[in-house]
Amino acid sequence: MDWLYTLSGWQLALIATSFTWALTAAGALLVFIYKNVSETAFSFMLSSAAGIMLASTFFSLLLPALERAEEFSWLVLTCGFVLGGALIIVTDIVINKLHMFSDSAKKRSCAIMCIAVTMHNIPEGLAVGVAFGALASGQTVEAVAAVMLAVGIGIQNFPEGMCVAFPLRANGLSRTKSFLIGQLSGAVEIVAGVIGALAVSAVNGILSWALSFSAGAMLAVVCSELIPESFAQGKIKATIGVIFGFALMMVLDIAFG
Repeated sequence: MDWLYTLSGWQLALIATSFTWALTAAGALLVFIYKNVSETAFSFMLSSAAGIMLASTFFSLLLPALERAEEFSWLVLTCGFVLGGALIIVTDIVINKLHMFSDSAKKRSCAIMCIAVTMHNIPEGLAVGVAFGALASGQTVEAVAAVMLAVGIGIQNFPEGMCVAFPLRANGLSRTKSFLIGQLSGAVEIVAGVIGALAVSAVNGILSWALSFSAGAMLAVVCSELIPESFAQGKIKATIGVIFGFALMMVLDIAFG
């Protein structure tokens, strides 16, 4: 992975978030093939992604933030983490208060799902951008950790693409329109990722804040979206998926980090 260090932060973020978007598009693409997807497969994808992202929150974001912070590191990490989590909480509150398509509960549900997935992809893109921006600027984040963070987000983006495309198709949209809207929900990650990388590269002092902020947002997404959704399909299967994802990320980080 030495070639990663030859690229600038925004270039790395562009590549990484293009990958996460591609997996969103791949999930949405299934609308052309299947009418629905196995609940077991769906649950395992979500729970394993949750495990990878939980491990990434510590190994890829909080630990490098702690190493980078100097004075009042406990305050910097705590404030950044809380603000990141608050972003997701506020987003959820705003989305739940929307009164769109009040004439049709099904259409309103589809609209809220599209908005929710798109809004949640913004901090995920920021997290990837910050990680790769840190890798390029100071190498406080190991290449394997940054790559696995992108992989974890990409894995959970795959079912997100399905979550948007399949309900739209069931609500009467054509397969093409359902796919296009489904993949667009992940495109915001590219913009957010590049912005995050440029911010870290331009203002080095905000690195610890940015990493801890992204960690808080990531953890909130895992707790509010991935864990409840995956565990609703079966506690044992979901627990296995979380352990698998966390262990995979931890092993790769320790062995190759």
